[in-house]
Amino acid sequence: MRIGGLQRCSLIDFPGQVAAIIFTIGCNFRCPYCHNPELVDETADEIPAIEVLAFLRTRIGKLDGVTITGGEPTMHDDLIPFIKEIKEMGFKVKLDSNGTNPAMLKEIENDRLVDYLAMDIKAPFSNYASGIGRPVDVNKIKESVRLIMTGSIPYEFRTTVVKALLSPEDIINIGKDIRGAKKYYLQKFVSNKILNPGFVKKTTYTDEEFEVIQASISEYVEECGIR
Repeated sequence: MRIGGLQRCSLIDFPGQVAAIIFTIGCNFRCPYCHNPELVDETADEIPAIEVLAFLRTRIGKLDGVTITGGEPTMHDDLIPFIKEIKEMGFKVKLDSNGTNPAMLKEIENDRLVDYLAMDIKAPFSNYASGIGRPVDVNKIKESVRLIMTGSIPYEFRTTVVKALLSPEDIINIGKDIRGAKKYYLQKFVSNKILNPGFVKKTTYTDEEFEVIQASISEYVEECGIR
């Protein structure tokens, strides 16, 4: 595992759990609003996985779980063995993913290797590459959504909302694309330390506008929240 960051304790990232956060290096997307640019462009100082695991052993009985995020964790072939080592310590595991590796997500789902899955939905399926800066096989995104929604692991979908990239209609169409999902969160874009400096002045919607969008999406998903 190539690890570029470790947050020793978080009360908000893993629902209902006190957790450490592990940040993997590398991503196959180039979302201009990404708030972890040092992980995407691989300039982050690398932390040996053995050191991270050693730290976690000192937190057995003190932390509930571990979130593995990125970057994109499923780019790493040794992700599953790494998760197993963490699980053997007794921690719950939450995995964040962009959904581009449904084969690995299927293995994780089949073996129930994690306790919570969070998948980012970047745009409507009909125009998925519009905001990620790279070509994408949208069929893999669709397959990951299907696997997560039909699986047994608790999950959420989420979208970071940049007004310049996603119209209200786009966001509603995402809701239609994941129709029947249990949890979907709209995340307000914050222009702080982002991959593309040209997005520093970009904005998101007002609270009132978010509430209107939220009401429209609630027709398609069981729960739609705003962060």
